[in-house]
Amino acid sequence: MTDATPSDSTTPDYDEMTRDIADVPAVEVITTVAVHLLSAAAVNLGLDKPDSEHKDLDEARKLITALAGLVSASATEISSFHAAPLRDGLKSLQLAFREASLVPDEPGQGPGEKFTGPVYA
Repeated sequence: MTDATPSDSTTPDYDEMTRDIADVPAVEVITTVAVHLLSAAAVNLGLDKPDSEHKDLDEARKLITALAGLVSASATEISSFHAAPLRDGLKSLQLAFREASLVPDEPGQGPGEKFTGPVYA
């Protein structure tokens, strides 16, 4: 007969995990999430390599919009030092999206532009 209770070695220690998360500064969590969104959006725009099989503009739009919301909402909390490069990356993605679209959105209607305002080259 097999014991259905996991052994102590396979059971996560939630108290320790909570302490580990609590030790990470908020700015680090925010910038890490932003970089993940930025990277995923770049891949979905097909920027990872020529003729990328991962290109999906609908997915890229969602990721860029989420990134714009995060960057806009957190910019005053994480300082210009951290926010400026995220804004630059976001703008680059927004411009790349416009370039990749067969029918570009009207200014102010592109992904994330409800948070950032219209993006021009």
